[in-house]
Amino acid sequence: MKNTLRNTLIALVTFSSSAFAAGNNGAGEGSLLLSLFIGFFALIIVFQLVPATIMLVGMVRGLLGRDQKKIETHN
Repeated sequence: MKNTLRNTLIALVTFSSSAFAAGNNGAGEGSLLLSLFIGFFALIIVFQLVPATIMLVGMVRGLLGRDQKKIETHN
């Protein structure tokens, strides 16, 4: 068992060394399609935040509002 684990770790380190040595030449290149994709999901998030904010303001007004009616009990 120890031999198998050791050999597996040696193979993993040996074969992954070329991946670690690779440079980031392609990093930072964004295409128009990627920008549109990210922008689309940003718009979805913004359009969900607007109704959520309106609902939160309404709940806070309801909790802190002065026009609460008092319930009177008749005995």
